[in-house]
Amino acid sequence: MYVQRRFPFKSVLVWTKSEIIFFFIFVSGVTALYHFLDLKWLQVPLGAIAMIGTAVAFMVGFQNNAAYDRIWEARKIWGGIVNTSRTLIITVRDSFYMHRAEAKKDESDEVKIITNRHIAWLTALRYAMRTKKVWEASYEQNHKKGTFSYNTPEYKTTLEEELEPYLSPEEFEYVMSKDNKPNAIISLQSRHLRRLTDQKKIWDFSLLNMQQMLQELTALQGKSERIKNFPYPKQYGSIGYHFVHIFMWILPIAIIPAFANIGTEMADTFPRVSEYFVWLNIPFTVIIIWIFNTMLRIGLAGENPFEGSPNDVPISNISRGITRDILQIIDEDQENIPPQFENENHIQM
Repeated sequence: MYVQRRFPFKSVLVWTKSEIIFFFIFVSGVTALYHFLDLKWLQVPLGAIAMIGTAVAFMVGFQNNAAYDRIWEARKIWGGIVNTSRTLIITVRDSFYMHRAEAKKDESDEVKIITNRHIAWLTALRYAMRTKKVWEASYEQNHKKGTFSYNTPEYKTTLEEELEPYLSPEEFEYVMSKDNKPNAIISLQSRHLRRLTDQKKIWDFSLLNMQQMLQELTALQGKSERIKNFPYPKQYGSIGYHFVHIFMWILPIAIIPAFANIGTEMADTFPRVSEYFVWLNIPFTVIIIWIFNTMLRIGLAGENPFEGSPNDVPISNISRGITRDILQIIDEDQENIPPQFENENHIQM
């Protein structure tokens, strides 16, 4: 998620700078046609444009609300993963019968295996969420790299490289053979906990609690997959996109004549100013177009909250944060705890 602590407005300008340049060129060109070629017919009533703008604003507002709902739901899902992950590892650590001195090493090894397997689940899930979908090759996807650089870890290393350190060779081979790898890892966790219970190493009641946590993690995984695998309805996104662009194209031919008329009315009192007053429409027109275009882009940027753009839910950082938390819970050596991902340009991914 993009964070610019000192200059939030500046970051928006950087995000849309290419469009701002295009808008200035476009509006200046239309103004030049009106002024130099005396194309007085190149105009539409300002009232009609105002009505269109109102309709477009409602449409874009609806799209942005729907996109924000998807982002907020995704953030709540991963917040639930944070809480349940911590609780699971704490419960596993404290649920063994084996608190006798001679069993301490065995207990510690079992807890570490379960913890590493959970880290593998987090890793597989974030990679699954970063998998490209056809509908994510959108306007925002094509423009996101043009302004500033940022670090998306899942695009720099492979899932195999990330999973292998946390699974045994047999488990790694089993997981990689499955289509839904996070689900396969949850299945391995359940089998392991069942086996520990059969060996009388943990209480039956503890197994019930941990199975409920695995059930909660599976439910959260399914909710995350629901957002990932079901796109924002394109009949809404496409209509909003086209409506905004129609409004942007016809807006100058309504505002330019209005400024020209004001200049004509000033001819007697400010003759030198009135001749060029029509050019003053350019910054005002560009600002209006920029506002509508930015609102559109905000909606487009929020449609797919896991695709790996600066405006998405930072699941990589969340996953790594959980990893660090649960390794510290089991008192892992500090040198074996991976650092948090580097955030380029204050962008958490």
